Amino acid sequence: MGQENTTYKILDKIDSPKDIKTLDMGQLKELCAEIRHYMIECCSVNPGHLGSSLGAVELMVALHYVYDAPEDKLVFDVGHQAYAHKIITGRREAFRRNRMKDGISGFPKRSESEYDAFGAGHSSTSISAALGFAEAAKQQGLPHKAVALIGDGSLTGGLAFEGLNNAGASKADMLVILNDNNISIDKNVGGMHEYLLKITTDPRYNKAKKQVWDSLGDNWFRDMIQRFIATTKSHLVRNSGGHLFQAMGFRYFGPIDGNDLEQVISTLQKTKDMGGPRLLHVMTKKGKGYAPAEAEQTTWHAPGIFDPETGMRQKSSKGESRYQDVFGEVLLELARMNDKVVGVTPAMASGCGMNTLAKQMPERFYDVGIEEEHAVTFSAGLAAGGMKPFCNIYSSFSQRAYDQIIHDVALQDLPVVLCLDRGGLVGEDGATHHGCYDMAIYRTIPGAVIAAPKDETELKNLMFTAMNAEKGPFIIRYPRGYGEGTEWKTAEFKELKPGKGELLLEGTEIAVIAAGPFANRALEAAHDIKEKTGWNPAIYNIRYIKPVDEEILSEIARKFRSVVTIEDGCIIGGLHGVVSEFMASQSDPLPVRALGIPDRYISQGTQEELREECNLTAERIRICIQEEFEKNGEKDKKVLEIKN
Repeated sequence: MGQENTTYKILDKIDSPKDIKTLDMGQLKELCAEIRHYMIECCSVNPGHLGSSLGAVELMVALHYVYDAPEDKLVFDVGHQAYAHKIITGRREAFRRNRMKDGISGFPKRSESEYDAFGAGHSSTSISAALGFAEAAKQQGLPHKAVALIGDGSLTGGLAFEGLNNAGASKADMLVILNDNNISIDKNVGGMHEYLLKITTDPRYNKAKKQVWDSLGDNWFRDMIQRFIATTKSHLVRNSGGHLFQAMGFRYFGPIDGNDLEQVISTLQKTKDMGGPRLLHVMTKKGKGYAPAEAEQTTWHAPGIFDPETGMRQKSSKGESRYQDVFGEVLLELARMNDKVVGVTPAMASGCGMNTLAKQMPERFYDVGIEEEHAVTFSAGLAAGGMKPFCNIYSSFSQRAYDQIIHDVALQDLPVVLCLDRGGLVGEDGATHHGCYDMAIYRTIPGAVIAAPKDETELKNLMFTAMNAEKGPFIIRYPRGYGEGTEWKTAEFKELKPGKGELLLEGTEIAVIAAGPFANRALEAAHDIKEKTGWNPAIYNIRYIKPVDEEILSEIARKFRSVVTIEDGCIIGGLHGVVSEFMASQSDPLPVRALGIPDRYISQGTQEELREECNLTAERIRICIQEEFEKNGEKDKKVLEIKN
């Protein structure tokens, strides 16, 4: 399986879902094999979420074979399983630039294709959105179908159950496909299961069933018979997991082998026109068809660059630590120091580094599943009970728990430490995953502490400071990826008082206030400016967005002529907002120039490409600071002209 472009017998002729409807079963199976080969070929050199999509190939082909997208709405949850869907729907060549800057998104995106009915990226949304499509079609008298695809992991999210509850009560004509690739609901096999599946999907059975109920009329006798049969049937299918969905008003079918193309197509055809809310339980194998991905499913969820022939993954040559590794090791060290420290994560143990604590102290570790709101309130309960919870959530996903952070943590002054991983521009996952808004939205919360470490050592010390905090929330946000290469492992713990920043470089005229690692980029820019021009900007590491160091801001207001703020968050409301508000309160306000994420959504690309776009590289920062010096020079010239 080489990295050069391969010629495909069937796939090269597929430009839309209509092209697969003319294929026979043998050709459809060959198409599935070619799609897998193509995904591996592309993802080996251009990394993506490979494992889930490999497992869902037959499901995607079957859906487009049976349903008529884009009129019928296929709604994805998260979107990790959508690669085959994108390849089938006219984006085969574009898939080579999947997740690249100016390429297609790694997730379904409405603006990208009419076949992407609803945008995805965060979990547990598909059922609610599909119900909306089903009701919209009903209101307009349209025959269009709505299908929600949701994984077993996403089904743990509260929003998924809210959608199920509403959909079951609404009697909407919609199908929910539960794609179970981790076997979190036990697979049921055997003669009785196969018989029930065959009977419940048979059109003749369902037609006869409808006639029987209609003949009984709408009365107490029919209700009694239906309750008796429902109770009896629920006992028969209990081991399939179907009783839960039936209790919520869904007709349950399955589980079926989601990698058996014939069975999936047959089942979809039989259930398509039944009406009412239905749930089809499909079992797929994550990484299906590629031995390395099947053997290590977690690793191959998003493997990075790899050799498609051997499965050998490319290792980074960087010597620095990743922020997630620093968090994981420091958390373990704090837990050993303090028996009140516990770790909480919503299904991101390995992603955030908390798997280190899980291995060494499993009794002090809680993975609550994809449940960000619950993770925060659960942490609040732990804190109220006398513990010191460190709750780690990806910045973008923490937005779901805004109410809980206010109501359950801040309002009660509970010492919950919220570590927001992936703050700022995350890279190839794009707009749905960038941690742009945390500093702006959480600084509106009374009593909140918000910190942004400039390097690994400062992250370590902020975690130590947070452990000793008596109130909360204490929020620490830091970026995805590698740090600055500091000797954080041997550094002694040091308390960093909230509301105190630091002067990194003395200077004149221009004061640069930076948050997080961009204080280091500002230093690099300042040294370059001094070497090339002789100008000397002052550089401050603000460290705390809230409470902000007003002594530093007052000093800047007295000594300097203008200010530049630098942050990898949205300019509106974040560090720029803090500094601008303060300067506006002064008798002689200084002008404040903002470098950061502008008021628009930033698409996908490498972190470096996106930082360049947002003026957050050392070179772009240098240019902007020099422009401020030049503006001051022009002002001086004008003053002299007026005086003369």
